[in-house]
Amino acid sequence: MKKQLQAAVFAAVTFFAMVPSAFSHCQIPCGIYDDHAKVQEMLQDVATTRKAVAQVGQLAGKKDAQSSNQLVRWVMNKEQHAQNVIATISDYFLTQRVKADQKDYAERLQKHHAVIVAAMKVKQNADSKYVDDLENKVKALLPYYPEHKH
Repeated sequence: MKKQLQAAVFAAVTFFAMVPSAFSHCQIPCGIYDDHAKVQEMLQDVATTRKAVAQVGQLAGKKDAQSSNQLVRWVMNKEQHAQNVIATISDYFLTQRVKADQKDYAERLQKHHAVIVAAMKVKQNADSKYVDDLENKVKALLPYYPEHKH
């Protein structure tokens, strides 16, 4: 069992090391932003990591080839969706929306950093308590990015 899990994790890490990273926004001064939608995207990524953690738990210890295949796929998906959250925070929010001249800059920076750390912990673990923490950290950003009604 331990060797299977190690092999699955190794395969997932190897796969993601070879996949080029995607950017959350083009990083040009286009002025087209939907911050609330970006937070909702992150919450969808969190929901995917939650499902992945549950599936990893169900598949752990099974020895048939199909279960091993699915285990690797769920680990890879957990990794990717946690990485999506990290990329959204760093490539979108920290580069374009959190500004040093904001009066609450330090607080915003801490809360955004907390999301990155929580996402990293989801990548490192297969326990839903880490997903719960990530979800709470992402939701803590919602007051900064309310939904705009047009």
